Amino acid sequence: MPALALLQRSVLVRAALARVLPFAVFIIFLVATDLLAWLGVARVTLRWLYPLQIGAVLALLLVLWRQYDELHHFNVPLPHLVIAAATGIGVTMLWVLLDDSWMIAGSGPGYDPRVDGRIDPLLAAIRLAGAALVVPIMEELFWRSFLMRWIEDSEFRLVDPARIGVKAFVIPTLLFGVEHHLWLAGVVAGAAYGWLYLRHRNLWSPVLGHAVTNGLLGIWVLATGDWAFW
Repeated sequence: MPALALLQRSVLVRAALARVLPFAVFIIFLVATDLLAWLGVARVTLRWLYPLQIGAVLALLLVLWRQYDELHHFNVPLPHLVIAAATGIGVTMLWVLLDDSWMIAGSGPGYDPRVDGRIDPLLAAIRLAGAALVVPIMEELFWRSFLMRWIEDSEFRLVDPARIGVKAFVIPTLLFGVEHHLWLAGVVAGAAYGWLYLRHRNLWSPVLGHAVTNGLLGIWVLATGDWAFW
């Protein structure tokens, strides 16, 4: 293989790993938490894994930030900013409504930040900040920046979001739903964020929509005490 082709292949692999690795670490923590709970470790103890989980993801995002060229400049026009925020609000409303039994896969207690019956400010703040500020960047880099474009073309860095076809839109959208306990709400959210990406051709747009959803959902959970949504 010519040297130029090897160099291009190396750049492509690094770009893919940079988008996959933070997401993979996040999922590994989720699996480890469920496994430890199955082995009998108290959920009240396992809550403290979340700061480690979100800290590890944040550290990876910072170390790999140079790879995320589409996030280096925040160039979202005001109309797109409004549409992204409105989409995030709409997804939040649907998320809390789409909770009939057939719309739920599995069961879980969610994340309960209470200590002795009162919300622990530190636990709540870490959970809210992680969900609203770190998770949207990590997930949009994986689902939209990488997977959608990679399904369209293995040379994913060259794919303009406007070129993404039906298959490359539908598969990540459905998988995004499977990732979540509320699978139908997850599919709706994945479709909404994917639509923002295709429509605005800017990764910051779905990141912002996702952040608004997670932030508002976190505030709603803290206000209502419905921890299952966390």
